[in-house]
Amino acid sequence: MLTSSPDAPLATAADHAACRAAICTGSKSFFAASMLLPPSVRIPSFGLYAFCRLSDDAVDEAGSRRCRKAAAESLSQRLTLAYAGRPANTAADRALADIVARHAIPEALPRALLEGLAWDARDRRYGTLSELTDYAARVAGAVGAMMTLIMGVRDPAVLARACDLGVAMQFTNIARDVGEDARAGRLYLPLDWLAEAGIDPDAFLAAPVASPALRAVVARLLDTAEVLYRRSESGIVGLPVACRPAIRAARLIYAEIGRAIAANGLDSVSQRARVSGSRKAVLLARAALPKLALTPSEASALTETAYLIEGVRHHPLPTAALVRRLPPWWDVSGRIVHVLDLIEQWEERDLFQRSAPINILPRHSRVA
Repeated sequence: MLTSSPDAPLATAADHAACRAAICTGSKSFFAASMLLPPSVRIPSFGLYAFCRLSDDAVDEAGSRRCRKAAAESLSQRLTLAYAGRPANTAADRALADIVARHAIPEALPRALLEGLAWDARDRRYGTLSELTDYAARVAGAVGAMMTLIMGVRDPAVLARACDLGVAMQFTNIARDVGEDARAGRLYLPLDWLAEAGIDPDAFLAAPVASPALRAVVARLLDTAEVLYRRSESGIVGLPVACRPAIRAARLIYAEIGRAIAANGLDSVSQRARVSGSRKAVLLARAALPKLALTPSEASALTETAYLIEGVRHHPLPTAALVRRLPPWWDVSGRIVHVLDLIEQWEERDLFQRSAPINILPRHSRVA
């Protein structure tokens, strides 16, 4: 049986195309931002995000709690096979096996993601902000750390800020999807915040309403996310120059979702905030502008993400896994023109779809 190694990849061109397609249809915001990445980073990032998203789908769509638990256990076995260099027969699994071998990604990082999905399978609720951050660290902070390793950066200070960004994005997702989650029987808002606001969790799930009290809780979560977005900015300067515009674009677009929620009156129950294509275009252009030089913040990692960074610190880095130095140039302006064309096509397609009868609503995914 073939096994994966940095010098003998298992994923084919068709596998990479399948991963790209999964992200193009599943996450327009990430796909738009990722198109600013140089190919040596963009291609493995598609593979990583495809595995993350398809794993989330596998648990979310399994049906009963028992089936979701079984799906989570199956994913754990697939991850073990990927690290053994004998991935399951799927494009995302083969891509992941290559990625973790080439970029020396410690198993603790993707396993943290799967642990978070296992919590979803159990419909776990979170008593405090710290407990919710534990969850966000797993399903989003770990992804931020893995992306940083794909870019060839293992500096603990930069990894800490990458985790901050992932957690902030997940908090934004949660704030945006309060109503959608409630109608599916899920609740992610901290229970102590709900108690302080006089909201009974079970009563809310039985009849979700965007009451003034609930809106205040949503605003509180967005404020927490904004602090982390600001902290993350100093970490972007620790990334390769060619990668900074894409990550800054992702940071700006996700933060803008929070502003769209606020513009909707903090009603995440009857409305789902979205960022228009024209606004994304503005943010993409802003992301490419030169920024004042910053020093990566020495602020400590979040307590809930520190173990991820320690996992990287203690993971050996084989010589063969060293990431090639990125080229000093990268046609960011040319990529922006290409992405703007994509956004225009998406806007036209969305306008057509909104004008036609709609029978199936798009799914929500919790992976950032």
